[in-house]
Amino acid sequence: MNNNDNKKYDSSSIQVLEGLEAVRKRPGMYIGTTGSRGLHHLVWEIVDNSIDEALAGFCDTIEIIIGKSNTITVKDNGRGIPVDIHPKTGLSTVETVYTVLHAGGKFGGGVYKVSGGLHGVGASVVNALSSWLEVKVYRDGNVYYQKYVNGGKPEGKLEVIGECSKDRTGTTVTFKPDPEIFEETTVFDYDTLKQRVRELAFLNRNLKLVLIDEREDNKKDEFLYEGGITEYVKMLNKTKKPIHEDIIDVSGIEKDISIEVALQYNESYNSNIYSFVNNINTHEGGTHEDGVRMALTRILNKYARSINALKEKDDNLLGEDVKEGITMIVSCKHPNPQFEGQTKTKLGNIEVRQIASKIFAEGFERFLMENPNQAKIIVQKAITASHARVAAKRARETTRRKGDLDVINFGGKLVDCKDRDPSKCEIFLVEGDSAGGSAIKGRDSMTQAILPLRGKILNVEKARLDRALSNEEIKTIITAFGTGIGQDFDLSKLRYHKIIIMTDADVDGSHIRVLLLTLFYRFFRPIVEAGHVYAAQPPLFCIKHGKTIKYVLNEEERDEYLASLKENTKYDIMRMKGLGEMNAEELNETTMDINKRILRKITVDDAIMADEAFSKLMGDEVEPRRKFIEENATYVTNLDV
Repeated sequence: MNNNDNKKYDSSSIQVLEGLEAVRKRPGMYIGTTGSRGLHHLVWEIVDNSIDEALAGFCDTIEIIIGKSNTITVKDNGRGIPVDIHPKTGLSTVETVYTVLHAGGKFGGGVYKVSGGLHGVGASVVNALSSWLEVKVYRDGNVYYQKYVNGGKPEGKLEVIGECSKDRTGTTVTFKPDPEIFEETTVFDYDTLKQRVRELAFLNRNLKLVLIDEREDNKKDEFLYEGGITEYVKMLNKTKKPIHEDIIDVSGIEKDISIEVALQYNESYNSNIYSFVNNINTHEGGTHEDGVRMALTRILNKYARSINALKEKDDNLLGEDVKEGITMIVSCKHPNPQFEGQTKTKLGNIEVRQIASKIFAEGFERFLMENPNQAKIIVQKAITASHARVAAKRARETTRRKGDLDVINFGGKLVDCKDRDPSKCEIFLVEGDSAGGSAIKGRDSMTQAILPLRGKILNVEKARLDRALSNEEIKTIITAFGTGIGQDFDLSKLRYHKIIIMTDADVDGSHIRVLLLTLFYRFFRPIVEAGHVYAAQPPLFCIKHGKTIKYVLNEEERDEYLASLKENTKYDIMRMKGLGEMNAEELNETTMDINKRILRKITVDDAIMADEAFSKLMGDEVEPRRKFIEENATYVTNLDV
């Protein structure tokens, strides 16, 4: 760590842009949501401040502790927040940071060359949305303390409460989220925090991050990665089979902009490219990712022609060819990142594209020249992918839905609905012909379409797009949806805004559901991300007492309902039939009637976790898949519709 510039970090480093206003009235403007995601976002707002100290070279250890009463404590060994009086507010600098919106060391450019916190609102927003927050600063041999209550009001002035070694510096923050703001939950999820803490450790090599859960016998995880993002790629590829030995690691700095790229190809047919700017996951990509992708395509074409793997008559490899089977992390550290896009997670700085392209091209070309055996394997995979792309293009032509006349019956499969407004229409993908027959009779023909599936569809985790497009069931699904696939995909052409998977509540039904979800995740991910995919949930039991009929989903609901009945009630319990055994009336009443049914909405909250799950569960290893299907078939949120 470097402590030579400690004296330069004082009250003059903190710039005040505006006061703290309306955070409690409109918390969504600052943390996105007051649900679980927003709750956990509070942690990262505080951790980001500690990470900034690490990026500046003044911190090498950060602890995040979940307290027994669902408090959060973040400790770092950075320089400690300045404690002198701020010239613009007349308050201590600590109080300024925690009570004034947009007060921080991230605006002047002199304190932090690179900052993970985008707007400098973190500390004050967390304070505003907490029942209480307390901060301890270790600095100049003293321990300074201040507490805030009732949404950010100081309980007293910043005061010295003790002494410490002059060598000890850092900041410790503890807060308790306000249940009036976070009505859904104030309980922190360890695994959610663990995933991001681990990611931060990958992105900041040699930074030690410790996560402790005092609620569960001092549960603890420590993360420290000397290899940084190369170890990240290694972890992401652990459920796949790499095709070459070395993880390629390229890095460089130009005009204070740092670019680091790590990548390795595997046997799969999917690409997994994740990019970050100052530790922020740029889900929508941006100029840093664009520059690296352009260089990847250009250098592989250049090398392929230099070794005659591509002849003069051959077309160039395209971006989608060189992406097949790649796992890649792109990390950019930028002193003044400009973000754009729908979720403000797309880097827009124009100068980064050329810098990223140049740095990566030089390092990647050097690797190919120095490792010819590995280079040939990579080139051959890309060339094979290009041949499959050409075959897939021909196959896609057969799945285009040009108009209603093209889809009448689909060879006796699809039974379409009459309405043409996608927002009102839904399609049931039904397991088996017998269930399909009942569903057709029990549906609302105006808005509900039925597509019976004959058997289990192809596992696309083990198949390229061209092979998937030769599968009749998959071709029918693609044509029915109307969006096209691959390069032709267009979400705006989706014919049904509810895609409902309707399978039996047994292991086979769960397997079919997972096969369909794998298809959607790999080839129709925007449909899932837009919230259009659901799983029907047929009941397991029917309870009759008197004139009342109650359907319940599982044993737990059955027992709860029976316990709620009066002692003297006589009742009958019937285990429900499979979908294929239900008649049209039963199927409508239990599973299809929009006023009675229960649907489970399929979500993909985190692409990295989802990819790991699908790779492990739908790849070559059978046992993990079987266990998953039996215990937890889908990532879902219960939703009554």
